[in-house]
Amino acid sequence: MNNIELFAGAGGLAMGMTRAGFVHDAVVEWDADACQTIRDNRAHYSGQGETFELFDDDARKFNYDAHKDLIDVISGGPPCQPFSMGGKHGGDTDARDMFPVAIESIRRINPKAFIFENVKGLLRESFASYFESIILQLTYPEVVRKKNETWLEHLARLERIHSSGKRIPKYKILFRLLNAADYGVPQKRERVFIVGIRADLGVEWSFPEPTHSEDELLIAKYVTGTYWDKHGVPKKQRPLPPDRMKSRIAKLTSGNALWTLKPWQTVRDAIAGLPDPQSKEASKFHNHVFNGGARTYPGHTGSPLDEPAKTLKAGVHGVPGGENMLAYPDGTVRYFTVREAARIQTFPDTYRFHGSWSETMRQLGNAVPVRLAEIVSRSVADVLRLAATKSSSRGH
Repeated sequence: MNNIELFAGAGGLAMGMTRAGFVHDAVVEWDADACQTIRDNRAHYSGQGETFELFDDDARKFNYDAHKDLIDVISGGPPCQPFSMGGKHGGDTDARDMFPVAIESIRRINPKAFIFENVKGLLRESFASYFESIILQLTYPEVVRKKNETWLEHLARLERIHSSGKRIPKYKILFRLLNAADYGVPQKRERVFIVGIRADLGVEWSFPEPTHSEDELLIAKYVTGTYWDKHGVPKKQRPLPPDRMKSRIAKLTSGNALWTLKPWQTVRDAIAGLPDPQSKEASKFHNHVFNGGARTYPGHTGSPLDEPAKTLKAGVHGVPGGENMLAYPDGTVRYFTVREAARIQTFPDTYRFHGSWSETMRQLGNAVPVRLAEIVSRSVADVLRLAATKSSSRGH
């Protein structure tokens, strides 16, 4: 199965797609440093070498028509700054809003499915009408906005079409806010995924169920102690349960808990095996370079070592260091190295990032965690294979 990746950034979603079995026809990204990161890591994309096109320009200039009816899935993370909690909240009035480009790609290529990812802020009440417009445009991509028609007038027309039931939707769409920590990513990262499957394929799809949970981490820390055993932490150094968690832990230990999921992964889990970035051994790992000057300030206290990391952020005017720091149990802090941040985003150690610390951390702050991308895209791949099997059997 093949794929076109839009707004690829450092390649987190693209790499997850690769691991799920997709082959990239094209990867589209305009940022020079992110493009160089992708070039430096071509070997990670299933040994595709130079076979896929890296379109290092504005996504609006890409020749979508050349790929019409030839692509299984279009994926990508349209720039999130217009909807980010920390941004200017411009939404559809922000020139960086690339959802119109994403919708146009669906209209012109007619893929079997698509996977788009964006920030939690997209679901904010103030963006409700625009988000509905995005979903309905993706549902009926052939209903093009007319000349001199405002987006609100276009939305009203789409609502009338949808409510009438007279037109069959082109795509069946589901969206959900996913927490990456629930899928084995060592980071509390909530992101909206919008997934559409072409209706004529006649398949059913649902979001994959979580594989990890906070409850299991609490059990591993404060009931069985297996978390500390795994990391060789002496019993005298193990913290007591926080007061605010005691009643919850008591409930977990009473009754017949199944404990069928795995514990949330923590920062300690993520960076296990990496040497201190100020040691001589640090040079054995790509991008594992100490960056000094970390400090806490109100609202920005870093990520505790024994919890999933806080959301790595990119920032509009440079990297917001408070979120991209490691907080040790003794109260000291330091910046994550690029390699540590890459592990938190579940990139492999052999994946190299191009650019300065600030630039590479920006790439990582914008990335989709590879593991989460793989889980979601693999579930889509499974239903597309099922659709192909059904089509083949009907043909015989």
